[in-house]
Order: sequence, then C-alpha cells, then structure tokens
Amino acid sequence: MPPPGHRYRSPITPFAPVARMPFRSSTALAVAALSLTQLIGWGATFYLPAVTGPAMADELGMALPMIMAGPTVMLVVMAMVSWPLSDVFERHGARPMMVLGSFLGAAGLLVMGLANGPAPYILSWTILGLAGAGMLTTPAQIAVSEIAGEKTHRALGVLILAGGLTSTIIWPLTELLQAQWGWRTTTLVFATLMLLVCAPLHWGILARQPKEKSDMKAMAEPAAIDRPSFTLLAASFAANGFVTWGFALTIIILFETAGLDHASALAAAAFIGVARWAGRTVDFVGGRRWSGFATGLAGSALFPLSFAVLLLSSSFTAAMLFATLYGIASGITAVTRATLPLQIFPASIYARASAQLAVPLNLSYAAAPPLFTAVMTYAGPHAALWLALAISIFAYGTLLGLWLLHRQVKHASQQS
Repeated sequence: MPPPGHRYRSPITPFAPVARMPFRSSTALAVAALSLTQLIGWGATFYLPAVTGPAMADELGMALPMIMAGPTVMLVVMAMVSWPLSDVFERHGARPMMVLGSFLGAAGLLVMGLANGPAPYILSWTILGLAGAGMLTTPAQIAVSEIAGEKTHRALGVLILAGGLTSTIIWPLTELLQAQWGWRTTTLVFATLMLLVCAPLHWGILARQPKEKSDMKAMAEPAAIDRPSFTLLAASFAANGFVTWGFALTIIILFETAGLDHASALAAAAFIGVARWAGRTVDFVGGRRWSGFATGLAGSALFPLSFAVLLLSSSFTAAMLFATLYGIASGITAVTRATLPLQIFPASIYARASAQLAVPLNLSYAAAPPLFTAVMTYAGPHAALWLALAISIFAYGTLLGLWLLHRQVKHASQQS
C-alpha cells in the first residue's frame, strides 16, 4: 500500500517519480551524476572502437578484428576481478572504487592514445577492464542502492533509461572529435573527461558510507548469499546476455544473409534501439504495480517468440516484427538485471551479490560476439537463430524456476 502522504501520480507522466524528488536530494543528484559518468565511461571504452576502430587499425598496423577484440579483453578482465571486488564493495561502498576506476579509466585511455603497436593497445584495454570493474554498471547500481534506500528500484529505472542513450549521444560526438583532431586526440579528450568529470563526481556526490554498513558491522558474520537462487538468476541473466550481446554486432549481417537488402536490414536493425527504449520504460512506468518477476518473465518470453518469427519468415515485415519483440525484450531484461536482485537478496548483501553476478554476465558478453559470428559464418543465419532460440528458452526456464523457488521459500517463511 502507498506510504502516508502518497498522492496520485498521473500515468501519462513517466518521469513523475524523478519530479517528486526534491531537486537537490542526494538520490536525484546521484542518479544525474551517475547517468553522466556511465555515458562517458561506456562511451569512452566499449563503444569507442565502433567509430575509431578503422583509423586505429590503419595507424597501428593491426587487423580490424584485433582492434575490435579490445572490448572483449576489457570484459574478460572485468569478469576476472568482479568477484574479488564484491567484498570490497560490501565493506567500503562504491565511492572509493568508482573514484579509483575513474583514474584507471583515464590511465587506460592515455596508454591507448599513445600506443604505437599491439602490445600497448592490448595493455590499454586490460587497464580499462580494471577500470570498468570499479566504475561501470554494477558499481553504479550499487552506488544508487547505497543512497536511494527505499527508492532504489525507481532510481535504478532512471539510470537504466539514461544508459539507453549512450550510443545515440556518444557515437556522433566521437565522430565529430575524430574528424576534427583524429583518433588519438579523441581518446585523450575522453581520458580528460574521466579525470576531470567522472572522478570529481564520484568523489563529491556518492555516499561516504553505505546506509547498510552500520547494520553489517553489528552482524557477527556477513549474511550468506542463497546459492540456488544466485545460480538460477546468474544462469538466466547470462543466457539472455549472451544472446543480446551476440547479436549486437551481427544483426545487420544476419538480416542481409537472410535475404534483406542493406537499406532494409539497416532500418530493421535501427528500430531495435527504439523498441529497446520502449522496453526500458515498461518497468519504469509500472514497476510499483508489477512484480520484478512479472516483468522479467514477460521480457524473457519475448526473446524466443522473436526468434521464431524470424525463423518462419525472412521478409521485411517479419524483420520489423522481430526488431519490435526483440528490442522490447532487451529493454525489459536490461532493467530486470538491475532490479530483480533487490527482490531476491537482502539489501545488506545487494552489493556483494551484484558484483558476483557480474562475473558470468561479463564472460557471456565477451564470448558472445565472436561465437555468434563464427556460427553465422560457417553454419549460416538459421543456425544462429536456432542457437539463440534454444538459449533464450533456457533463460526463460531458469527464470521461471527461480520464481517458483522464490514463491516456495516465501510461502515456507510465512508458515513458520
């Protein structure tokens, strides 16, 4: 039921939750600051080679696939260090790690901007992987949970919505900078933004001490993570993540090899972004009325349905229907990955659980693009779609199993 003093909120005003927060509240400031630092962080790292990659390859004397392997190196490093960092986030909060991550991000981009061959280039992405583990997505979500308290679900919804604009904003900006000054100066500009924008915002606005920290100190031993729930959640998230990141760089090729001309393939692929944004608003608008499981299961169910559409027909109409279903599913699951752990795990271990969940997620993100590319190259588009269909059904099944387990545990606790 609504809290005392609750007032009617118009359903046609999707940003009403933010408007209701005092403008200078710590939650509103933190979400605004993190939206900016996440845009810079992801735009200056993972999204960078999409624009600067060809110029980097020419000047460094490297093949373009090796240039594009940089983000994969970054994601693998993030996965390797996320689990050890889970205790650090739980004990000390997100603020010190996000500040350190900002400095490491600036250092990694500096190495990249000065690189003269493959070794320093790969080194730069290794440093950026360490930076990402300290400041990208999972740390930002932990930082929000430390400040927002009961408003965490709503605040995370705003942060996820803002994150959907990253490529839309950062790619044109990167293209403009590169056209004016070249890829090296562009990289150094982003390094400067990490140093002069991200680090001060992380230092000045994030919580000095997590709200749960005093409670955790009073506990004789930290609360344990329920491993069956964690395993099912990680399996579902990693499986859907494998599909979405696998198609992220190959969707246009998939449409073209299925028979669409380039213009039609590009139009259908571009519409995925619009549908994904719509999917991200679903939880934001209805999150207070719907369970995280309800939206998560609905989004997860749309994935196999979308692949079935494309398997049955390769027309432009089918491609647009696929783009709609797939985009909405991607948007919903992006929010679910941030908010469902709040419903599964106690607030006191949210930071630890989220950091540990980042391990299978980042590994699946890193492995997906080359594997899907290989399947499409050697077995064809239909084989890639059948693989995606099977994995998405598995993801739905594990999430459904988690929901049934959660209901059973909740029912048992009510009976006792």
